[in-house]
Amino acid sequence: FLKASVGFGGSCFQKDILNLVYLSEQLHLPEVAAYWKSVVTMNEYQKQRFTHRIVRTLFNTVTNKRIALLGFAFKKDTGDTRESAAITLCSYLIQERANVAVYDPKVSAKQIKMDLTEPGVGTNEAEVDKHIQICKSAYEACEGAAAIVICTEWDEFKMHQLDYQKIFDSMQKPAFIFDGRLILDAAKLRDIGFRVETIGKSI
Repeated sequence: FLKASVGFGGSCFQKDILNLVYLSEQLHLPEVAAYWKSVVTMNEYQKQRFTHRIVRTLFNTVTNKRIALLGFAFKKDTGDTRESAAITLCSYLIQERANVAVYDPKVSAKQIKMDLTEPGVGTNEAEVDKHIQICKSAYEACEGAAAIVICTEWDEFKMHQLDYQKIFDSMQKPAFIFDGRLILDAAKLRDIGFRVETIGKSI
């Protein structure tokens, strides 16, 4: 939680922060309550900011473009998707008419579709069926994609685990990659030919 990312998720962390907000208000500490509330506000802002950056970088439109979204769980080594940043990203990209290819090693297709059609998310079942493809590997998700978005810091997405030259060769050109978890070597990816956008770094 102490390094730049697309945003934290999970049920406990946000719940604990909101409990601090409540306690501060009950103790008549409005400034302290406002401080903790701003943590949640900034986390949501970071998710939106990252999605807007994706669209802006892809020449201000993602309509009918294939976007490979790697990772759907809120963190690695779990299948828990509660409050995952990937839900926000997928919902926004669907609204922008992108075709999103999702791969996560532990999250089921059923769970992904359930999360994206929850009340309040902003997408319905018909939109999800039309714009979301659930893939069985990172290579499948990236094939023919205009961009890759790293949403979860799974070890299998790191440089020594995936063949990024193979992935680059299979993508549309120019090939973009958005590292939302700071797990990739941007310099090596640029040597391959990728256009790299890293969270926490200027465009």
